[in-house]
Amino acid sequence: MSFNLVVCMDSFYNGSMQNAVLIFNARLVDANTDKKNAAVLLANGKIKSFPDKASLKKLLNDDSVSKFDAKGLCVLPSFIDMHSHFRDPGLTQKEDIETGSSAAADGGFSTCVLMPNTNPVVSSQEQAEVNNKKAFEFGRCRTIQAVSITKNFDGKTISHLESLDQKKVPVISEDGKEVCSSSVMLEAMKIAAKKKIVVSCHCEDSFLAESARPFRKAALELLSKENISPAEKKEAANNLRKADSLLACAEDTATFRNLRLAKDAGCHIHLCHVSTAACVEAAKKARQEGVDVTFEITPHHIFMNGEKAPGIFNIVNPPLRSENDRLALIQALKDGSANCIATDHAPHTALDKKNGSPGFSGLETAFSACYTMLVKEHGMSLKKLSELMSANPARILGLKNEGLLKEGFAANLVLVDLERQWTVRGQKFASKGKFTPLEGKKLFGFIKETLFNGNIVFSSL
Repeated sequence: MSFNLVVCMDSFYNGSMQNAVLIFNARLVDANTDKKNAAVLLANGKIKSFPDKASLKKLLNDDSVSKFDAKGLCVLPSFIDMHSHFRDPGLTQKEDIETGSSAAADGGFSTCVLMPNTNPVVSSQEQAEVNNKKAFEFGRCRTIQAVSITKNFDGKTISHLESLDQKKVPVISEDGKEVCSSSVMLEAMKIAAKKKIVVSCHCEDSFLAESARPFRKAALELLSKENISPAEKKEAANNLRKADSLLACAEDTATFRNLRLAKDAGCHIHLCHVSTAACVEAAKKARQEGVDVTFEITPHHIFMNGEKAPGIFNIVNPPLRSENDRLALIQALKDGSANCIATDHAPHTALDKKNGSPGFSGLETAFSACYTMLVKEHGMSLKKLSELMSANPARILGLKNEGLLKEGFAANLVLVDLERQWTVRGQKFASKGKFTPLEGKKLFGFIKETLFNGNIVFSSL
């Protein structure tokens, strides 16, 4: 007995007589479960039950229940991204809420935390709610718009933080830059601690980052030549290595500072896109000392290093690191030191990328890249990967009834063909940003379907 899930679910949510949807012959995986030949019953946008053999037999013969034979597809809780850029408002030539939401759904994500480095900067709860409402109306994923730590990124004004409601703005961030003043950052962290708001930190010493800029600029000027010589390409790579060394120091220095400030403030600090082994160790040590610290690692920082071509020429902040750093990040994910995987989805126009804008589109490749690298190549369990991409981000954000396959939890699910290999082609992305360092790579783990509150928001069936 086989049905098309698109047809089944559409009939249910368009108000037909069907009152539930049964997915059977599936592999069910979350942070706590890995069960083959299993079934899940959905109703009213939630997970209703996990039928045993006797119940399944009855449901399969119940004409009031829509049915989908998964034929061994893996059903996981949909993914939750702690770090995305949808570029809305003001930079919508790169991305907007609609295209970003589509990219999220295509990649299996039901929730994305949006960074505030837009134009204007999102510096109020009211501005945040505008974006969240846009995403709600489009209906393909939920967004949680973060508010800037300092007003309009001015580096000094934090009075706006006092009016934030943690239930509506659970995260503040200065992502894209750092709060230079330690005293301002400390006071902001104290306000966040009082309100139980997560402080998401882009750890990068601004002065060291500025000193790296001339080296990166010189490299980009060489790389922009139509007929670049081997010698010039080598010189460009050397300039990028100098920039990357300074930027590694910038990340380490700011991380040490922010952890120290968080200890005094008593706030929950979340470290964005950790990319060096030194930062991993610093976070682990701070945690042992009682600091409430979580941190994320991106798919691109675990998938490739930046020691030589082509990795070194893929411009991103923080840069792709050494092979030793990459392996340290993978180990941190495997042993639980790292809390989650976040995409840092940073779409750009083709012209912006040509001119050296840092960042990549990552929502549509994140799961496959991580499954290929972590599970297939490094032996991580799929349960652990689900924990890193669903359960842990839900916990950090305080999202109840999400991130796991449990009765009563939201029917935010992704169906994956784990053994299907596919080739990354940026031009096929739903995102406006078509650049990916994974262009042409063959990855395992093909997303077949994404459900958001029980509704199908992406299907390749």
